[in-house]
Amino acid sequence: MPHIIALPTNTVRAYQSGQADAYGQTPERTLSDGGGNPCRHCLRFIPKGAKMLILAHRPFPAPQPYAETGPIFLCAEACTRHDSDMVPEIFTRSPDYLIKGYSEDDRIVYGTGVVIPKEQMMAQAEKIFADPHVRYIHVRSARNNCYQARIER
Repeated sequence: MPHIIALPTNTVRAYQSGQADAYGQTPERTLSDGGGNPCRHCLRFIPKGAKMLILAHRPFPAPQPYAETGPIFLCAEACTRHDSDMVPEIFTRSPDYLIKGYSEDDRIVYGTGVVIPKEQMMAQAEKIFADPHVRYIHVRSARNNCYQARIER
């Protein structure tokens, strides 16, 4: 059964310690407004008033035409990486998400992208994984295309 994968802890700790983001900038430090700032590491919403980071992240191993880069939020303080079969908190508020499959060479597998109601997301992921060319799936915001997490087999 597919499972949801958060950003690796070593990547997050580097950003939390000030490592430059995908655009070579220091992550911005600010306070969460509590209105829906999903941390891509603990996969929970960052509470109102808590310190958070805003940065550009490229969830691919190298730049290439399909390697989308975009804004993400992270807890500014160390948090525990999501590692559970439970649906993460960040997938409870939006009615739907964009999911799409990627190949071994980190290219979009055409025909796999779909905006899907949250209740159907994991079942659709299983259908996408039926394509042998799909190695992993991205979950993105259906409204802003922001990277949320990865789904693996």
